[in-house]
Amino acid sequence: MRTVEALLEHLRGEQALEPVTAKDYAEYTLPPDLPDFADVMGQHEAKRALEVAAAGGHNVMMIGPPGSGKSMLAKRIPSILPDMTFEEALETTNIYSVAGALPKDVSLLRARPFRAPHHTVSPAGLSGGGAVPHPGEISLAHNGVLFLDELPEFSRTAMEIMRQPIEDGKITIARVAATFSYPCSVMLVCAMNPCPCGFYGHPTHKCTCPPGAPQRYLSRVSGPLLDRLDIHVEVPPVEFDELAKTAKEESSAAIRKRVEAARAIQQERFAGTAVPCNAKMDAAMTRKFCTPTPAAAHLLKQVFERLGLSARAYDKILRVARTVADLAGDEQIDVPHISEAVQYRSLDRKFWSV
Repeated sequence: MRTVEALLEHLRGEQALEPVTAKDYAEYTLPPDLPDFADVMGQHEAKRALEVAAAGGHNVMMIGPPGSGKSMLAKRIPSILPDMTFEEALETTNIYSVAGALPKDVSLLRARPFRAPHHTVSPAGLSGGGAVPHPGEISLAHNGVLFLDELPEFSRTAMEIMRQPIEDGKITIARVAATFSYPCSVMLVCAMNPCPCGFYGHPTHKCTCPPGAPQRYLSRVSGPLLDRLDIHVEVPPVEFDELAKTAKEESSAAIRKRVEAARAIQQERFAGTAVPCNAKMDAAMTRKFCTPTPAAAHLLKQVFERLGLSARAYDKILRVARTVADLAGDEQIDVPHISEAVQYRSLDRKFWSV
């Protein structure tokens, strides 16, 4: 039943409603046509970074020139994420139902959402609102991926309005008559060019921007927002040899097996809590579950002092290192795990210090 009129016709005996047949959760099928990482040639470092991000639920920033494959990579992230649990599916379905965005003849959403709003989206369209408050893009991506392509092109208000919801996992909209809260536990994936023309730092293509333009362009992304993105990865132009090779790239199914194994470790670690993955740990849990070896702690101390990292960046490095260790099946965080996690925090120093 989708309308009040249908209910009235049923009650008047004019048109009986067909009873709903209950289905087991496992019977709800997933979409079979998700884009596959096997279609992406090269970009092995970026693929590894996205595997770590998917394994721990971490937010990601990808930066690189036009045509390097940033959007192509982002669109394939859902194919390596674990299936939603029944509870997650109910939460996501509820949001889409409230927003009036539930697809026709779909009673339960099984696939994790992938939302990619255009950079012209209004702050209210991103966060939610209106005369009668409704969920925005950040809530429609709950339990899934929110992809913001060309991040500096979004309005400053739209970008900054996301900072707190990303941390809290919910967004509150206050109106005179009432206050509404919508969940928004998302994996935030951002992509951007390094400058207006897109070729700052390109190995073969000269940047044509006037002096100071790359810095002004990069400064549109504030430090506090950048700090909330756990993993920063450079997506360089693909070499001809990579494009021309005939060998098959690793499939999403193979990557997903490793992601699911890492998530299983995290589910056991966080059993009895509301934390679903490493990225959602608070400071206390980070101290409890992310204890490095003495050698790893010494390395992290050197990095912290040399790079002048914030307390938030320090915690995020530990959480990412915890995920790297989970993917390797290691119980304790050691030097290789810290080294890889630190590598994912270096681009803000490379590009934002120009």
